[in-house]
Formats: sequence, C-alpha cells, structure tokens
Amino acid sequence: MLIALNKPYGVLCQFTTQDGRPTLADYVRQKDVYPAGRLDHDSEGLLLLTDDGVLAHRLTDPKHKQPKTYLVQVDGALSDEAVQALRRGVMLNDGLTLPALAEHAQEPAWLWPRDPPVRFRKSIPTRWLSITLREGRNRQVRRMTAAVGFPTLRLIRVKIGDYALDELKPGETRVLA
Repeated sequence: MLIALNKPYGVLCQFTTQDGRPTLADYVRQKDVYPAGRLDHDSEGLLLLTDDGVLAHRLTDPKHKQPKTYLVQVDGALSDEAVQALRRGVMLNDGLTLPALAEHAQEPAWLWPRDPPVRFRKSIPTRWLSITLREGRNRQVRRMTAAVGFPTLRLIRVKIGDYALDELKPGETRVLA
C-alpha cells in the first residue's frame, strides 16, 4: 500500500507523541503504514506512507537519488545570483550540496492559508522558489536558502519522484497503490 498525505504545518512525522502535539495518527487511518522519509513539523506538503519496506527504501535511500521538489517562500527579494548558487551547490557545515534544480517561482494559485500565517513585514518582500534536490540532508532546503542569504519562511514539498501532491488539501490522504 502507498498513501499520499498532504502533511499540515505543525504535524509531527510520527504516530505517537507524549506532549499532545498533532501527529500522523490524527490524519492517517490505515494501520501498519509508516512514513517513507520525513518532513519537519514546520514543513508542509507531500508525505508518502507505505507498508512496503522495499518501496520505502527505494524512496528514501540516497543512492536511489529520488528527486524531491519543494516550493519555498523566502525572506527577501531572491536574487538571480542566489538561484545560480543553489544550482551550483552550496557549502553547508556538513559539506557541499549536490547541484539543485532551482528557479524563481510565483506564489501558487492553489496555495492554502497556513495556521499560523507566515509573518508579514511591509518593508521586506518575500519571493517564491522552486527547488528540486536529489539528496536528503537534515533541513537541507532551509539551510541552503539561508546560506545564500534568503531564509526560508514556508516550505511545501510538492513532489517525490513520480508522485505529486496534486490537489490534496492539508490533512487529506489518497491511496496511490
């Protein structure tokens, strides 16, 4: 079984918690499925869950280099130079990242409101970026955008390999296989 979930902001990528925060158990009713990868509690979007260990390994193991695509809202007027740096690879504290597919993007028309909303500052603009990675370091997108001078305000994963978020609303699931 393979399930797509649009993980809402603030939800932990686990089924249990001891502090009462929302978890996958609040959204996924199928039993014996587990997340194939993770999204931080402050990230949103596509999360795949499966009961197939081989499939989970293929989706998450770095040697398979499954592309993962994100829409990212950054703080500031994202420069062409910063996008070029992301395309070349960025030096982080754990080494140089692989080159990313990165390009300026528009705020998507289908975007849902986030609770809590992203902070708004009249004097500092925000911009959107589409970025595709083929590796999966901890908080990598956030660290990459910060390294080029544009901290991430909102992060939404929209695609993993051939699987896309499509029209799933936050908290909705869809059985894929």
